[in-house]
Amino acid sequence: MTQMTTSQRYGSSSAATPTQEMLRKHGRSGAQCVVDGLISNGCEVLFGYPGGAVIDIFDKLYDAPLKFVLPRHEQGGIHMADGYARATGKVGCALVTSGPGATNAVTGLATAMMDGIPMVVISGQVAMNLIGTDAFQEADTTGITRGVTKHNFLVRSVDDLPRVIAEAFFVASTGKPGPVLVDIPKNIQQQYTLQPDVSMQDVTIRAYQPTLLPPPEQVARLAEAINKSHRPVLYVGGGAIVSNSCSLLRSLAETYDIPVCTTLMGLGAFPETSPLSMWMVGMHGSIAANYAIQQADLVISAGARFDDRVTGRTSDFACAAQIAHIDVDASAIGKNVDTDIAVCADLRQTLEALLPLVRKVDRSEWVAQVAKWRELKPAVYLPRKDGKLQPQIVIEALDRVSEGKATIVTDVGQNQMWAAQFFRYTRPRSFLSSGGLGTMGFGVPAAIGAQLARPDALIVSINGDGGFQMNIQELVVAVEHKLPVKFIVLNNSHLGMVRQWQDLFYGGRHSATVLTQDNRPANEKIVCEEEEPAYLPDFVKVGEAYGIRSKRVSTLEEVEQVFAEAFADPHPWLIECIVAEDEKVLPMVPPGAALSDMILPPRK
Repeated sequence: MTQMTTSQRYGSSSAATPTQEMLRKHGRSGAQCVVDGLISNGCEVLFGYPGGAVIDIFDKLYDAPLKFVLPRHEQGGIHMADGYARATGKVGCALVTSGPGATNAVTGLATAMMDGIPMVVISGQVAMNLIGTDAFQEADTTGITRGVTKHNFLVRSVDDLPRVIAEAFFVASTGKPGPVLVDIPKNIQQQYTLQPDVSMQDVTIRAYQPTLLPPPEQVARLAEAINKSHRPVLYVGGGAIVSNSCSLLRSLAETYDIPVCTTLMGLGAFPETSPLSMWMVGMHGSIAANYAIQQADLVISAGARFDDRVTGRTSDFACAAQIAHIDVDASAIGKNVDTDIAVCADLRQTLEALLPLVRKVDRSEWVAQVAKWRELKPAVYLPRKDGKLQPQIVIEALDRVSEGKATIVTDVGQNQMWAAQFFRYTRPRSFLSSGGLGTMGFGVPAAIGAQLARPDALIVSINGDGGFQMNIQELVVAVEHKLPVKFIVLNNSHLGMVRQWQDLFYGGRHSATVLTQDNRPANEKIVCEEEEPAYLPDFVKVGEAYGIRSKRVSTLEEVEQVFAEAFADPHPWLIECIVAEDEKVLPMVPPGAALSDMILPPRK
């Protein structure tokens, strides 16, 4: 799509060019174009933090029909937009200022990029004539963010702005979704244009044409492989949720007796209560999923990318199987694992073409074998003799008290893996987490964004005591907007996942992973003149300081009682669970090992 600049529309001579007075009278400022473009492309909630380089846009937001949410840190705002997008499938939107505002957004952009989350982030920039002069709060935002965005723009003309905003939404939400950044110099925001608003539905980009329709010959090859297979496995990733393919995948699995395992990002794509579900696969996956992958004769990857946390040692991954890979992103196919059957296309359209070609095959022996592996459970734990609260019990209680209806938003580390292992997911978009980047500090703001997206849902934020403190300042946003998010802190006084690796692979040398003054190595011990507090920090007091109803629990009875009280209350809650410090996430595939070489949990 091409548009005329204002000078082209009125002729090239200065006499024919509209005056600034005419532009102000009949046109729109760049700042107004930004706000109008956000609204016309579907933005309903905008997360952002003001600054000098975007003050003109904020001035136009004053009367705009948008719900604006002010985080307390730009990283928190980007994660909120991310959580909003994950919870709905819509494009998440954020606005930050130049320099540190934009650099603070980088972690959030990288998080969304790794997981394929659609976002449009607007950043302010110094005026065009100041770019390159090391002006106040100047940063090379497009250069810095090039590797962590699907695409980015530096807007050099106000006449381009309406088109660029629409293109940003188009690129962010089509093909494999991802974050797009639009960097807008301050003088562009202040200039005027007669260009009309543009909707993403009217956008075509010659150099960007996502492949959606599956090649018929590849679909036929895949159908033939399925029809000949006796030990197939469906390996389902987050792309199944993004493409709204979950019902079709369920039809394929249940009609033709194909067991299913999911990635972390694919949790909820297939109901884990189904006898064909083998739960999560990979480093902390279930015994059933990992054994099945290793003994399969056909592995069908549906919207997954063969991440290293799934495959283990690639030379030993699914050695007896043909590998089929369905993915809308051509660069993902064959990148990590050699592929026998490649289908580069939209997953939903591929399944619609595939299902009529698949035939019923007797796979009773394979299904029976999977059932035996399922009896080993995805993960187990033994009761403790010291009576300390176990984090696995907390997640099971959460599943039980919420009747499986909660939408879980996790931080990263042990808390994330226990949430993946001990809650049974049956619905798409019921598990929201930072997968590829593993971003600590994601859980609190992402849960706030998810609750804003789905105000009637039970949103539960599960955090460790480490990651919880990385964006703890965003708790006040839940209070300000009266959001009934339930924040759970599994407090083991350690950076638990790193401690687990130190225990298993580094001789139990707990270097920089102890988060309390008790039992901290001598060179890190902080001497306190007064008696040390039992809990440091006191999360209950922190929650109360932010205006959140807060309680501390240390027994299963207290957990169930407080969960029931909190889940019935339309206010935000903070529940600090004091859990055993040395519990481990098991099973675990050690780094560099094959999927079948798992460290298994102890059993009776």
